[in-house]
Amino acid sequence: MFFLRIYIAQKNVNLHFYFRKNVDNKIIVIIGGPGSGKSTIINYLTNKGFSCYPEISRQVTLEAREKGIDQLFLEQPLLFSELLLKGRINQFNSAKHEDSKFVFIDRGIPDVVAYMDFIGDTYPEIFTKACEEHRYDQIFLLPPWEEIYLSDNERYETYEQAVEIHKHLTKTYESYGYNLVDVPKDTVQNRVDFILNHLEK
Repeated sequence: MFFLRIYIAQKNVNLHFYFRKNVDNKIIVIIGGPGSGKSTIINYLTNKGFSCYPEISRQVTLEAREKGIDQLFLEQPLLFSELLLKGRINQFNSAKHEDSKFVFIDRGIPDVVAYMDFIGDTYPEIFTKACEEHRYDQIFLLPPWEEIYLSDNERYETYEQAVEIHKHLTKTYESYGYNLVDVPKDTVQNRVDFILNHLEK
């Protein structure tokens, strides 16, 4: 980022004016059900020097456990989703200021709505407004992949549930006008090459 910084000293107070050079970057989101390989792709892109933002749900879950809530999503789904919504909006706003051609994010704001619809819970209007007001440039969708699917302490869904979540994600993102690009099952390098080649078209 390039800034013109002007300091004006007045009564021992420094006033800072920042003029940001326009950065015409594109925010790319990798979505898919649990265990479909999203984080693996994000980690690979990070190691190759791309600007990337990781999935934040695990962090929210771990912080809740430190406060004595074992599974925040199961026990207080609305609170969990509100925290995710806030975190993903922050990621979006930060990504807009990255001095990079492409910025990759593991899951987007509409994921929150898709998961709430999956569990059949209601949510306030601010959820849908956030989806409408924060627009991504491209969405890549990873299919369910049973052969690589693993459950752990933060991923409690069964593979069958992961398939249903995939369907909700597809429906939700398409309802907000996104054209999803399906990423084929392949090695992580080939999947990343597929994504980058598509972006360069």
